Amino acid sequence: MPNNRQFTTEQQLTERLANEIALFWQQGHFNHFHGENGVDIHYGYFTQQQTRPNLIIVPGRCEAYLKYKELCYDLFQQGFNIFILDHRGQGLSGRMLDNWQKGYVDDFQNYVLDLDNFIENIVKIQSPQDNYILAHSMGGAIATRYLQYRADSIKAAVLASPMLGFNVGKVPEKLAENLINQAEKLNQWLGAKPWYFLGHKNFIATPFKDNLLSHSQVRYQSYLDLYQQEKHLQLGGVTVKWLVESVKAQELIFQQLAAITTPVLVLQASKDIIIKNQAQDEFCQQLNQINADSCPDGKAMVIDGAYHELFFEIDSYRNLALNHTLDWIEKHQ
Repeated sequence: MPNNRQFTTEQQLTERLANEIALFWQQGHFNHFHGENGVDIHYGYFTQQQTRPNLIIVPGRCEAYLKYKELCYDLFQQGFNIFILDHRGQGLSGRMLDNWQKGYVDDFQNYVLDLDNFIENIVKIQSPQDNYILAHSMGGAIATRYLQYRADSIKAAVLASPMLGFNVGKVPEKLAENLINQAEKLNQWLGAKPWYFLGHKNFIATPFKDNLLSHSQVRYQSYLDLYQQEKHLQLGGVTVKWLVESVKAQELIFQQLAAITTPVLVLQASKDIIIKNQAQDEFCQQLNQINADSCPDGKAMVIDGAYHELFFEIDSYRNLALNHTLDWIEKHQ
């Protein structure tokens, strides 16, 4: 693995955000388009002066592209054009409910169609070069469904902590699924507005000591500061409808694995309790049997000790994830 790549360190982050990264961000292009059902989808991009490949970043649930300034900067320095969007219902993009804090989507496929619109009508128009995807968590599920929808659009993809299954702890999966389905029926019978799922509520800032996303205090605090300063970026828990649609999407991912012809690498955080790592293992094992170019040896690339948000982790974990990502893309250039 190359060791001469330079990435922002935790020690450098605060100063860089105020200086180099701030200057870099001023060079970006920011706009929006009308996604499925007229929902505004906001995006940003940064292009090199020379002809360079495109790296499309697909964030996870709750995330705004403004959270990704450090990652966009670091990957731009590695010679990519960077494209990133905010999914419907979060970030700067349009919210669909009166309570805009609720995590909601009426059809998971709308995420996929928004991404397709972005790639076909923004990315390919602005830079008709080779396209690569780097997707995180929910973005990993969206990107996987997109690869099943557009088989020949992306040269290679990296899925970091992809949401291929939910971690329901000790609750049997069938019981959890039945609970979700019963909650959906109750919601339909008793109320016109989508309900939060049990225990979910509006945005609450979790202190660093209690968080299960990252071991990096400086990166985690940077995220908290952003969401306190820009309160319109905040998003609460998930609705019953979002869960129902996400479970359907996960089932379709496994049912349609043969449609994925793009080489896929899965990065797995070994200490991730947000999503189900076993689902990633099953995905890699099955996909590698169908497409030997994906998931080398039928396994995910494990970042031992890391929490869910690999690109917002401490330097040692983050640098591993970045180097694995860049190695994968270079292998497929």
